[in-house]
Amino acid sequence: MKSEKKAGVRPRKLKKVNTVMWAYFCLLGVLLIILIDAVFCILVSSTLENQARDRIISVGGEVQDEISRSDAHLEDRLSRYMSEGITVYVVNQDGLVVIPSDESGLSDERISELKDKLSGQSLKRYITYRSGGRVNYAVKVELNGAENFVLLSYSLDIISRTVGYMQIYLISVSVGVLIFAFVVAYGFSLRLTRGLKDMIDSAEKLSEGDYSVHFHNVDYVELAKLSDNLNQVKDEVKKSGDFQREILANVTHDLKTPLTMIKAYASMIQEISGDDPEKRNRHLQVIIDEADRLTGLVNDVLSVSKVNSNLGKLNVKVFNITDFLYGIINKFGYLQERYGYTFMTDIDANLYTCADEEKIGQVFYNLLSNAVGYTGEDKTVFISLKQSMDGTRIKFSVKDTGNGISEEDMPNIWDRYYRVGETHNRPVKGTGLGLNIVKVILKNHSFDFGVESSVGNGSTFWVDFPSVPSEEK
Repeated sequence: MKSEKKAGVRPRKLKKVNTVMWAYFCLLGVLLIILIDAVFCILVSSTLENQARDRIISVGGEVQDEISRSDAHLEDRLSRYMSEGITVYVVNQDGLVVIPSDESGLSDERISELKDKLSGQSLKRYITYRSGGRVNYAVKVELNGAENFVLLSYSLDIISRTVGYMQIYLISVSVGVLIFAFVVAYGFSLRLTRGLKDMIDSAEKLSEGDYSVHFHNVDYVELAKLSDNLNQVKDEVKKSGDFQREILANVTHDLKTPLTMIKAYASMIQEISGDDPEKRNRHLQVIIDEADRLTGLVNDVLSVSKVNSNLGKLNVKVFNITDFLYGIINKFGYLQERYGYTFMTDIDANLYTCADEEKIGQVFYNLLSNAVGYTGEDKTVFISLKQSMDGTRIKFSVKDTGNGISEEDMPNIWDRYYRVGETHNRPVKGTGLGLNIVKVILKNHSFDFGVESSVGNGSTFWVDFPSVPSEEK
């Protein structure tokens, strides 16, 4: 809108949906009624005129038969057709009207037209034509030994009046139908837009931060789908907002602790253990470990942002997944020395797969960190890497001995920022991003993965890799 004002363009006037719909429905109704009336009148007029033409041809044949039996009562017999609106004229060669005898009823123009129409026409060969609002039947006949002209004329005024009456009737009916259509169209437009208005009101509340709103519309398929999508968006926005607040609190807390320890141990080195190599090395190790924790936290936040925005392209290659997994496990060696953790491994030798080595390293590291964080009091983590019997697949699994995951939490563990409630202090602090990173990476690889867990029996996370020959082979 601002750009339009600057450019001197008048802002486009917005219209209400129900007003536009009502107008279109009404316009459609008017056009349909006009079309129906026009077609109906044309068809009726044409049909009646054709019927009149057919009737006058039939009467013309009867008149010829009557004339062929010429007698004193011929005029009386021909006059009976007047009741149908058909007038019969007999004109001699001199242009005089023989029948009816009392008055001609024909103007000189019509007599001249009749003679022109029948010029060169043989006896008893009729023609029909329309002139002056009449349907005419003309034929040459022999009467009293002389050639005469016979003209049957049917006025179309009756048809015109009939069509006129029908038009008035149709217009009256059409006005009633239009009024009814206007009311129905208005009611329908209100009914349709009422759902939209309710959704707009709910959207405005949602924009103000009210996540208790619910988009509801089951009258129409399209609006029902829109309602479902908006409800899903609302839930995702609410979940994202809650998760962001949680991650902010978690990251703030997780960053505060190692920063405090780094500062404290740096001060201790400066003031106390600077001259004692053993103490200094021990204190420096604490600083290094805490710095590693900070790096891990920052990397988690950056990684999830990167993989979810599809910025991280896959660099697929064949590598020794056995040796690679051992390398990841070795990074957790300090947990065995400092905290007494035990890693039980069942790993087949010299297994190769084809994947992005760096990103699979993130998968292994995050799954192992998760297992360490949630394992039981025995501080034991089981790690397995086994090839299938047919040699085509490699299954990696890591199992903890913790409390397990409830069915309620199971669908959410792969979500960003989600963390199952912790019941003990963890040497590997997490941000709730690790499993989401795992999910995105494995989906990008199209690898199968999942979790098996029940409350009280720990959890087993697994990934299915393709098994390929080594590059050397």
